[in-house]
Amino acid sequence: MNSIYGKFKKVIYKSTDNSYVVCLFKVDKTGDEELKKFIDKIITVTGNIYDLKLNVSYLLKGNLTNHPKYSWQFSVTSFEIVKPDTKDAVMAFLTSSFVKGCGKVFAERIVNTLGENAIDLIKEDYNNLMSIKGMTMNKAMKIYGSIQSFEKNDHLIIKLKELGFFLEEIDKILNRYISEIDYILEGNLYYLKDIFDFKRIDEIYITNFDSNSIYRCKECILASMLEISFNEGSVYYSPEEIYRALVVLFNLHIDNETFLSVLDILVNENEIVIENNKYYLYKYYEEEKYIASKLNIISKSKINKISNLDTKITDFEKKNKIEYDTIQRKAIISALDNQISIISGGPGTGKTTIINAIVNLYIKTFDLSNADILYNIALLSPTGRASKKLSEATKIPASTIHRYLKWHKESDTFEYNESNKQSATFVIIDEASMLDISLLANLLKALKDNVKLIFVGDIYQLPSVGPGLVLNDLIKSDLFLYTELNTIYRQSDNSYIPFLAKDIKMHNIDDEYMYKKDDYNFIIASEETIVNKIISSVKYALTKGINEDNMQVLVPMYKGINGIDNINKKLQEVYNPKNDNKNEIIYGEKIYRENDKVLQLVNDADNNVFNGDIGKIINIYKVNRKDVIEIDFDGNYIAISKKDLKNITHAYAISIHKSQGSEFDHVLMPISRSYYIMLYNKFLYTGVSRAKKTLTIIGDANAFVRGISNDYAKERKTSLKEKLYNAFDV
Repeated sequence: MNSIYGKFKKVIYKSTDNSYVVCLFKVDKTGDEELKKFIDKIITVTGNIYDLKLNVSYLLKGNLTNHPKYSWQFSVTSFEIVKPDTKDAVMAFLTSSFVKGCGKVFAERIVNTLGENAIDLIKEDYNNLMSIKGMTMNKAMKIYGSIQSFEKNDHLIIKLKELGFFLEEIDKILNRYISEIDYILEGNLYYLKDIFDFKRIDEIYITNFDSNSIYRCKECILASMLEISFNEGSVYYSPEEIYRALVVLFNLHIDNETFLSVLDILVNENEIVIENNKYYLYKYYEEEKYIASKLNIISKSKINKISNLDTKITDFEKKNKIEYDTIQRKAIISALDNQISIISGGPGTGKTTIINAIVNLYIKTFDLSNADILYNIALLSPTGRASKKLSEATKIPASTIHRYLKWHKESDTFEYNESNKQSATFVIIDEASMLDISLLANLLKALKDNVKLIFVGDIYQLPSVGPGLVLNDLIKSDLFLYTELNTIYRQSDNSYIPFLAKDIKMHNIDDEYMYKKDDYNFIIASEETIVNKIISSVKYALTKGINEDNMQVLVPMYKGINGIDNINKKLQEVYNPKNDNKNEIIYGEKIYRENDKVLQLVNDADNNVFNGDIGKIINIYKVNRKDVIEIDFDGNYIAISKKDLKNITHAYAISIHKSQGSEFDHVLMPISRSYYIMLYNKFLYTGVSRAKKTLTIIGDANAFVRGISNDYAKERKTSLKEKLYNAFDV
């Protein structure tokens, strides 16, 4: 039997039935002569390896075989995660960016000559380095100077490395938490969960400390509750749900008595709240409570009724050559005559037209100057594209909520808050179905008590990514004036998109969806031909002057032959093929090149770019040997580094979730049986309602109909409605 030490670098294959994997493994060391030729090289490893972790040190035992087809392979019979020894940690420190002038060769010589106490010996006297073969005075002084500059931190770096942190992570820890480092090194690793993925911290903790400690139980319970919130959108949970998540997510099996005891501790520490056997994270409990209280205060503030409002609406209709129906007129009056109102409607029902009327009537009634408009009116949306649409419709500035509140990414705080209010007295929140409780709570904290609030959205769309069901709860409370727009206004005699959306919403689908219309087409395709028909469709669209800027492919899932990743790869070849005149950069398994259409995946307030924004790479070049990627986000030009590519992806095809809050002239939507998990009514409704001018569906008609009939959507557990009743004393 042979043994090798090293790290897994990539998983090539993973069985869905068991823990069998095929991986690439970088060999760091071995005691077997026949394997020494693989040191510092990549070898293929096969075997059953449970819960495999990349870039973590392993000891593998097994047999080396020379496969006739796949060459050398190491077949694993047993494995274990190896905690780095002190010598390894010293080596890692000497070869890191912290130490200038010392590469791997000299680091090995230093450790072999000076031993595990090499750092201390160098600090005592730089002349100790002169005993190292090939050492020069210049190199010795560079190494000595580097170590001296880290005199306070080098032992911390080694300790953190011994715990299992990577050097990039150590750099982040020391920059952010140097004053708390002693507390962290005492075992309080979860203190770092704000800057690292929780599971990464948990892996390091259980490698070094008691995996059943009360400390870990507390942290894993809180992480489990947070995971449920973001997976299911719930604000509270049952103890049984929390325990199941604890086992599934963290393999943490504790007896019921200990579990309930830890929950009690968390209650006493104000980390969770228990009310009517509902278990809340303290943050979400307080946010729901605050929203209810603040809305009650706003609703009771003095209302400035507009005299002769009906006449003013009629005058506005005449001036703009438009005619509102009874329901639309009611929506306008409710918005202007009440402190809080809600308007909901599907595509084609006139939401944007009504917002424009409300804003312009308000400006005209109170005779607002341009300066007054900027000071008093805030038009907001959760997404950048929706706020742009709002601005185009009203001809006044609009903003994302994050930008309006001036979100600070590093601290995850807002500059405008309870202590620093915004000036607006009139606020419209568009795409309100996308509001989660945290975002609304933070917005309300920054608004005055006498603000006029108008929520506009579509309750039949997918709910927010974050926890809560804000728009639904506000409507169902029946405490605020609510207008639902149902009448669809045709774009042409043969237009079909808004009617299809309504039919999906009402579960009232008939064979009409199979027939081609002015703005709609359903192309039947098998699983194997969906991608080819997508490519044929976009090529045909190109001949009609419809390019990637006004064509959007919407796909439910990322993986598989009909998933986003594969479709993006194929569409890149159509829209932006490799060209010697275009610079490109490889990041992971993706190639980004100049002129690529890209999607922002996270909020970046510093660059004024937000989750869901779509841009185009305009330049790729190097500065001081470092890659720079310039992206144009609709006139907002930003420059990012290669490591920031983790925050973007190709956008020829995007998920339906990411499309929320946006509209596209031309939408192409594949429907595959392989999407069955995601094919449900609200999901299809949201995808269809993104299309403005044309919609093409490609795929399986039966899967489409089944999806429309499927009302599956995990029911969100929220209590905002009950908290509103308490606040309003209903």
